[in-house]
Amino acid sequence: MKRFFLRSAFGMVCISASSAVWAAEVLRVLAWPGYADPDWVSEFEKRHDARLEVTFIDTDEALWEKLSKNRGEFFDVFAANTAELQRYIDQSIAAPIRAARIPNTRHQLARFRKLDKIKSINRDGYLYAIPFAYSEMGLIYDKNQIKQAPTSMNEMWNKKYKGKVVLHDGSNHNFSFAALTIGIKDPFNLSRNEMAHSVNRLLELRDQDPFFYNSPEEGTQVFIKNKAALMFANYGNQQFKLLRAAGADVGYIVPKEGALAWLDCWAISIKARNKPLAEQWINFTLDKMVSIQLTQRQGLSNTLAKSNISARDKIIWIQSSEDFSLRTQYWDRIRAGNGKNGNSRPKKPVI
Repeated sequence: MKRFFLRSAFGMVCISASSAVWAAEVLRVLAWPGYADPDWVSEFEKRHDARLEVTFIDTDEALWEKLSKNRGEFFDVFAANTAELQRYIDQSIAAPIRAARIPNTRHQLARFRKLDKIKSINRDGYLYAIPFAYSEMGLIYDKNQIKQAPTSMNEMWNKKYKGKVVLHDGSNHNFSFAALTIGIKDPFNLSRNEMAHSVNRLLELRDQDPFFYNSPEEGTQVFIKNKAALMFANYGNQQFKLLRAAGADVGYIVPKEGALAWLDCWAISIKARNKPLAEQWINFTLDKMVSIQLTQRQGLSNTLAKSNISARDKIIWIQSSEDFSLRTQYWDRIRAGNGKNGNSRPKKPVI
């Protein structure tokens, strides 16, 4: 599958490009596409006389499924955003990390070097993750169909774009951005009443007969194939870069109500069989070369260089939600249907 990086099919383990099999140390990495490119894997293996086994996931739900279910699988190191990290700490899946063992952290921007100030990666005096990449979740629009750049996420509810909207198939962020569009101040901790309003808002969006995607490349294919007009860009500038590379004439905005933004970090599993090698991997990904290539290839911001996010843009860093499992249940109900695009309005979830 062509893209800025190569990825395995979802749920399958991608062994490094090296054809040799040797009795070296093995490191098992669970990551998002683009976080363990083949050339990086090869370089790491050479430096550390190790072998990497990389499994790619493309949703928070898939990440949780891999790490929380006892299926005989285990991973030494995994990537998760700060909001999701809390439940991995709660369930004793993530292990404490000693930043001193990851010397490349000293090259990060000041905001990321102050690890103790990032509350979501600390618990009871222990550090559980190291920041790696981040992005805001803006709105992508087709310039051929929308001549004047939109200013708000509310444009996705515009009836003239019915059947031309593309949504990320993730429950957590969809509830949060929907809450922002109706003026809820804290989109991560919804009261019962606010949850009811957010459900109604998403049901109205569901009536727009949207298309859904999980991975960045799937979003690109869905947008182009269906001649979409608008997309909630869960992967931000990464998706904008992909669409432009694919020939789409698109624009990208940070909406006036604010854009949710995620910060992905590397964490080490409590079941890690090779914690020192896991620390070496995290340190390697913070190498200047790797960080620059991450931004060049994926359009994501790295933690070593300043990003393109304007000081005028309203960025809202995502936090843990009030009830992840409840959001997932509601979203599954909202998502289900069999209309034009496999969609129809489901029965309203019971609040």
